[in-house]
Amino acid sequence: MKDKNCGYCVKGELLAKFGIYICDLSVSMLVLFKEQSHKGRCIVAAKNHIDTITDLTDEERNGFFADVNKVVAALTKLYHPDRVNFGAYADTFHHFHVHLVPKYKDGFEWNGVFQMNPQKTFLTDAEYDALVAELKAAVK
Repeated sequence: MKDKNCGYCVKGELLAKFGIYICDLSVSMLVLFKEQSHKGRCIVAAKNHIDTITDLTDEERNGFFADVNKVVAALTKLYHPDRVNFGAYADTFHHFHVHLVPKYKDGFEWNGVFQMNPQKTFLTDAEYDALVAELKAAVK
């Protein structure tokens, strides 16, 4: 099921407001978050338009978290964060997704909750293209 008003469902301009589609995974899709105060920050979103984790079957849920694990492993290999924070907030956006936020002891927001969109760090098209290519290669 798809929602015509959802960036994850229709991609295009709606998704481009906040992210860049990278690739499909087993039961999810990988999206680079445009605001890059945390290098490599990305989103794993369900392929289908579902509201919350309880809308997934056991098999889909297990597949979703296997996808999350694959992306965290790729982020760790590529960018060597001290931690990867997970954020799943469902009060305003009704398509199940998880933010993966690499964090560094000497970096932005260490020892605190990451801001949803701090509007501090945006990249050039070439820099986005490089991150997308790195992540796509690392999760395939």
